Amino acid sequence: MAIFRCSKCGHLREVSNELIGTTVRCPQCKQPAPIHNTVAFIEKVLERYMSVYKELHQLQQQLSSPLAPSIKPEASTEERDFDIHNTKAMTYAHQYEPIVRWFQQKQIQLEVDQSAVDTTGFFDEVALSLGDQYDLLKEVSDRIARTQRKGYTSVTLNFSNSNQKEIQALTAFCQELYEYSFVAKYFYQNKEKRAHLTLQTAPAIVKFFNGEWLEWFVFMKLLSVFKEKRVRFSCLRSLDIIFPNEDRHELDVFFLINEKIPLCIECKSGEFRSMIEKYVKLRNRLQIERPFFLLLVLGLSDEQSRGLTSMYEMTFVNEKNFLEHVQSLLL
Repeated sequence: MAIFRCSKCGHLREVSNELIGTTVRCPQCKQPAPIHNTVAFIEKVLERYMSVYKELHQLQQQLSSPLAPSIKPEASTEERDFDIHNTKAMTYAHQYEPIVRWFQQKQIQLEVDQSAVDTTGFFDEVALSLGDQYDLLKEVSDRIARTQRKGYTSVTLNFSNSNQKEIQALTAFCQELYEYSFVAKYFYQNKEKRAHLTLQTAPAIVKFFNGEWLEWFVFMKLLSVFKEKRVRFSCLRSLDIIFPNEDRHELDVFFLINEKIPLCIECKSGEFRSMIEKYVKLRNRLQIERPFFLLLVLGLSDEQSRGLTSMYEMTFVNEKNFLEHVQSLLL
């Protein structure tokens, strides 16, 4: 893997080797920065490290007494100071071990996809950009998803009916897709107000636009809230559970609060009505309290979410009100 490091804010992450020598915007401060060859970058870091180490060693020898070693116990999830947008912290077994135990107590096996909680890629950044402005940017994401499902690889978007502010947001999103390699090519014709995209065919990118972006959006929003409020939690995304009778289900987003309170969110970006009975039965089998088992339906109105919640034994939310509901559970 290659290395991206922002000289302005210090943001660091691994990226694809294909990007070596290119310059991309920092996802944190938007400052352009180059992509480095990992070996060359590490050699420079080690050179600086050895220089500092030698200086420190000389200073230690000058002290009258040796420095006593200080070992601090590993911080719990809510205390760790890590960048949620660029970390493997959630992939480690000790992070999600409380979730494994919670399911084991119910005689349920768990299959974990560690890559689904690895935020060192750019899936989380693009998902947040899309989710935060979905009413506008769905024009882009929906067209990409439909085109990919049909097996085509090029999209032309007409922004002539949008105002200048909207066009700025739309083209900025298209540029972000290109810079993070979610599309292979991007070109904007300013006079005609048309954007031309050549799509990626990688399965991970296709899955992202086919609805997985919504899981990433929900997952990252919850991470941000729990970390800000210093809530103790364990988390997983896209996990498979297997009941004793070998029934298998996939859970989209799962958090365990204080090692005892489960929060399960199923995300639907398309038709959901035929799945309601399935999710009601699943909630009952898992014995999760109704307010903590959410069916998040993209584009569902607040009125619909309230009405469906009163009709069925689980909680319906949308991409705009789910955080408010979760925060009310933390009071």
